[in-house]
Amino acid sequence: MFDRLRRIFASDHAIAPSGSRPPGGRGDTRGRQHNLFEAAATYVAACAEDDQGRIDEAAGWVSPEALSFGVSELACRAVIALARERDESPQTVARSLMGLPAA
Repeated sequence: MFDRLRRIFASDHAIAPSGSRPPGGRGDTRGRQHNLFEAAATYVAACAEDDQGRIDEAAGWVSPEALSFGVSELACRAVIALARERDESPQTVARSLMGLPAA
């Protein structure tokens, strides 16, 4: 999952092109407003499931900057939760998830 996220964010296509968003870059076609954390959770889950339709949809709910912040916040919370669950440091967990050697 994290390898896929790394590839997505390393590419220029991490966020759907602005032309695919409704005017103003917010909301979906039904007019419902989504907060950045809802967008980030949907976006990351869709990436993990390789669901391009949901990736594109979630990327259109908020600005690219807001989505980036939300994904970063989600990553931090996930690492903290895993670190507590494994009784390891967040640095150890983060490096392990990224396939890096222990520091």
